[in-house]
Amino acid sequence: MQKKYHVKKGDKVLVHTGAWSGEEAKVTTILKKKDRVVLELLNMTPAKQEKLGKRVRKTQENPKGVLVERSLSVHVSNVSKLEEAQQGS
Repeated sequence: MQKKYHVKKGDKVLVHTGAWSGEEAKVTTILKKKDRVVLELLNMTPAKQEKLGKRVRKTQENPKGVLVERSLSVHVSNVSKLEEAQQGS
């Protein structure tokens, strides 16, 4: 049986819960087996980028260490389409 979601790839959404509550994002992929969506946050400040990123230890290739970007995965029930969210407010 095919699962059907209220969002699809490319939609702009509003995150409702968690550390990213109130943030606007764009859906990059949908993980159907886990009922999750992978998001790309819009209008990120450097402080938020650090919170999302993962620090990597110092190595010979990266003598100062580095901040690796990661994707944000959220359960599909914790997001709504941006147009619907604005109408409801």
